[in-house]
Amino acid sequence: MPVTAPVRRGLRRLLTVLALLPLIVLLARQLPQLPYAPLLAFYGFAVLTATVAVFYLAYARYVDPAEAPAQPRHAAFPPLPPSPTVSLLVAVKDEADGIEACVRSMTGSEHRPLQVIVVDDGSTDGTAEVLDRLAAELPVTVLHLPRNVGKKRALVHAARHATGEVLAFTDSDCVLAPDAVGRCVEALLRRPDLGAVSGHARALNPDESLLSRVQDVWYEGQFRVSKAAEASFGAVTCVSGPLAVFRREAVFNYLPAWAADRFLGGEFRFATDRQLTGYVLGQRWIGDRLKARFADSPFVSDEDHPPRAWRVGYVRSAKVWTTVPARLRPFLRQQTRWKKSYVRNLFFTGTFMWRRGAGPAALYYGHALWVALAPAMAFSHLVWAPLRGWWAVPLLYLCGVLLKGTAWGLAYRLDNPGDPRWAYRPLMSVLSATVLSWLLPWSVGTIRRGVWSRSTV
Repeated sequence: MPVTAPVRRGLRRLLTVLALLPLIVLLARQLPQLPYAPLLAFYGFAVLTATVAVFYLAYARYVDPAEAPAQPRHAAFPPLPPSPTVSLLVAVKDEADGIEACVRSMTGSEHRPLQVIVVDDGSTDGTAEVLDRLAAELPVTVLHLPRNVGKKRALVHAARHATGEVLAFTDSDCVLAPDAVGRCVEALLRRPDLGAVSGHARALNPDESLLSRVQDVWYEGQFRVSKAAEASFGAVTCVSGPLAVFRREAVFNYLPAWAADRFLGGEFRFATDRQLTGYVLGQRWIGDRLKARFADSPFVSDEDHPPRAWRVGYVRSAKVWTTVPARLRPFLRQQTRWKKSYVRNLFFTGTFMWRRGAGPAALYYGHALWVALAPAMAFSHLVWAPLRGWWAVPLLYLCGVLLKGTAWGLAYRLDNPGDPRWAYRPLMSVLSATVLSWLLPWSVGTIRRGVWSRSTV
């Protein structure tokens, strides 16, 4: 007798609970002691509880939308054509050594029909010559900007030339799997309510250094677990740059708002993937206002798409590889840039995320609280407690950090049987607790500085 879909779902949820049982038992043992525990103990309990919840959502509820049964058409969401044209866009600045691999992987995508557009954002290192050579050989449109305008404005300039029913973005240091774009399109066809989906990114250069190996394992969890948990509610909050795929109707009208985004009285030049995703997640509440503000833009005046209750998903089977920093200094610069973008987006998506329901709101605001408290917790455990002579506190804190990192490492091992690199994941947790947490106040204090760059050197 064949196993039905409800039975498979039930078995998957049961197995997930059994796998999480050690952490659940640990939480149950700590719960009666919380009323008598110091305040810092509540932080560890809350972090572990959130970890269990995210793992459950990712493994018990998430289904790759490219492999899920097709859903019936819904009147609120216009259907895509059976083979929609995809416009695949990338902006590049000063990457003469790496852009050829990216462009070749873009034109090598199996999905057809496909329009590939590369915009050179005022490069000065020979990138323009590389792109012109590729344009003579490959089916790619190259646009040259006479001066640097920033990644967002460069991509919006490219979007003016895009004719596809689907708009896909990648980063100039990435290489796409041949079927990656097609897998994302399949997800949009099967789920008409999906306005955007993220692919699954890993490191392109994992063996370059210890730091790149650590990041590779960390990327796996950030997508396979964190994005999968959000996708179980149709509310992925960051359709990440390595492969970000949007239905044209879901994002086209908001591109001028993205290009002209301002924060704290000035233009915010970082091309935040979270901000672009936010226009899809929140357009029911902010869409009409943004469209009215940019009514004279051809992105609004030439084609008008009404705000819809789009869902945002994640396609685990859509593989893309991105070059990660192999040395500490560029890694810290990248992390600082990401934190600045996160802070800016918190003041945008945070204004409406509570409207999307209890589950998405709990994930979003819970994560925001964890990010905000991380520097204070690191200071309390690693600096203040030792100064008071409480030497057991930092030891217990680091043990908790290692416990969480080990749980993520075991999740990696479950998804990648036989791969010994799962052991690198606890190192990322320690690095995050002891180094990266301090970047938040620095990022806030310097949020008005910076220009976009893909450089990892």
